[in-house]
Amino acid sequence: MKTEDILSDASRLVSGDRAKAYGDKKILHDKIAKMWSAYTDCNINAEQVAMMMAILKIARTTTGSSADSYTDGAAYIAIAGEIHDQK
Repeated sequence: MKTEDILSDASRLVSGDRAKAYGDKKILHDKIAKMWSAYTDCNINAEQVAMMMAILKIARTTTGSSADSYTDGAAYIAIAGEIHDQK
């Protein structure tokens, strides 16, 4: 798969199907951050959630993962960048 295809698919998913299914990215990542913070007793923010989800996708590539891991990883990095810019 070409770089352009991965990024195009990630963009389509983030602003299309997954946006419809999960709603606003920042609100969702804030909710996840609050839950992870409570569970770990550490302060985690929305940007860190997106980065950790990207790390999870990177880890999955070591097990012979599908192309979805690359697309999802790119999407999570982009979400982290968007959340960072909203600060």
